[in-house]
Amino acid sequence: MMHADLIDQEDLLGQLKSLGFQVPNGSTAEQACECAVRGLNDERAMTLRTMVKQMYTSSATILPAVRQAIDKQLLPALAAYQQQGRSA
Repeated sequence: MMHADLIDQEDLLGQLKSLGFQVPNGSTAEQACECAVRGLNDERAMTLRTMVKQMYTSSATILPAVRQAIDKQLLPALAAYQQQGRSA
């Protein structure tokens, strides 16, 4: 359950699952992000970009482990996917 002021690992997993990403129960934030970026396509990339933007622009505090997972897994994968699209 997403708390009004805090985004923790469970919130991230729940949000990814609600968006249709296959994330195993009990995954860490980093594992969840790894799962989310597998098989990226335009729709999945857009969904993830929107989710990250909403999280980063909300007034909620993102716990360090969640922010680190997003910064190390999601953002680089999205950037690489976008670059592939431009060079194709």
